[in-house]
Amino acid sequence: MTARSFQQVDVFSPEALRGNPLAVLLDSQGLSTEAMQLYAQWTNLSETSFLEPATNPAADVKVRIFTVSTELSFAGHPILGAVHAWLKAGNVPKATGKVKVECQRGLIDVRINSQESDVTNLAFRAPELLRTGPLEDDVLEWAIGALGIQPEAVVAHQWIANGPQWAGLMLRSAEDVLAIEPDYKDLEGLEVGVIGPHLPATEADALTKRKAHAKPRKKGARAELEPLEAAPDELVFDSEIATAPADFEVRAFVSGEGQPEDPATGSLNAGFGVWLTYAGLASSKFVVRQGTRIGRAGMIGISAEDDGVWVAGDCRTLIQGSVTV
Repeated sequence: MTARSFQQVDVFSPEALRGNPLAVLLDSQGLSTEAMQLYAQWTNLSETSFLEPATNPAADVKVRIFTVSTELSFAGHPILGAVHAWLKAGNVPKATGKVKVECQRGLIDVRINSQESDVTNLAFRAPELLRTGPLEDDVLEWAIGALGIQPEAVVAHQWIANGPQWAGLMLRSAEDVLAIEPDYKDLEGLEVGVIGPHLPATEADALTKRKAHAKPRKKGARAELEPLEAAPDELVFDSEIATAPADFEVRAFVSGEGQPEDPATGSLNAGFGVWLTYAGLASSKFVVRQGTRIGRAGMIGISAEDDGVWVAGDCRTLIQGSVTV
């Protein structure tokens, strides 16, 4: 066994300890696939990234991604978290501001939006979808039943598989998304992502206004014609539009894994970004909130640009040292 450099990175949140944690082994040379899987299972995190020297001459670094039970060809938060750890360890990419990552899916472009001492904001270009089109009737019925939602709550649905085999549902509102109480046993075998827009809402605000107050008047006196005296300020209520926390709310369900609801999911939001922007169901730029129901504060930026759809978020290292594997 060998001591290897290690970082645990918080991905996709502007707040420390509120994103999706990722274990990163920065030197995985010599580790067998079996050893990687065993270590990923031991961490009990949603994913673990293992860094190796790139075999593709165009790439800066190679990343292998494992859940507690299997290796993935692609996943978003393990790519961004791995690049953050790689940069923090002092590595420099071939091209300024860009890192090319080799993974089983191929080459993934990562853009360095900003880099500070503690936080790096990174974005990856969404890979092409491997499976698209509406969900089959039986799959849609399966998802609706397992999520415990009404069929009329579903505005649109689509396969958005880009490595993980995501079945995507768009609901009427973020409120509908947050209200879901899934049956994880019934969901087993299906990877489901749900998105809904945060709609404008009104909330009462107390505003200070002055109100006229009538004093007792003397009968038959000219005082009856005097103006009303202004009383002290009073609180009255008015309403205004409440600011939404994000454009959309997302939840990701992967039954059978260590954590059945994912806190912040790069691959799913990449799929949503490609689907919704190309279909005209969202603007070219929007922000997603995820992890709310499980106490997280994931914030993911989606931007459809001339060269593709980019998925961005903050990354920060919270633990670093070495592990013996």
